[in-house]
Amino acid sequence: MVRTHHAIRRVEASHRRTETREWVMARRERTRHLIELGGLVQKAGLVELADDDRATLYGAMLDLAAKAREDGNALALWKRRGKRAFDADAEGGKEQFDDG
Repeated sequence: MVRTHHAIRRVEASHRRTETREWVMARRERTRHLIELGGLVQKAGLVELADDDRATLYGAMLDLAAKAREDGNALALWKRRGKRAFDADAEGGKEQFDDG
């Protein structure tokens, strides 16, 4: 009876550790995603341009979101520009593209 009780407690403890691990992994993945997005803001030069003012950056992003909702072509244009910039970075260049 005591062995069964200990076995059950071990299984329950293992289950709790697994749940915690899944939660921690999900949290880490979210944190990594947010850090990558912040890196894109930095990479685009917005941090320096806005003098690291979060209100300015947030306002600019709100304007971008509004423009994307109004202009159906904006997202496609931004995606093309971004892909070109990523490709240029991969090739060692730091060129910025303006096609609109």
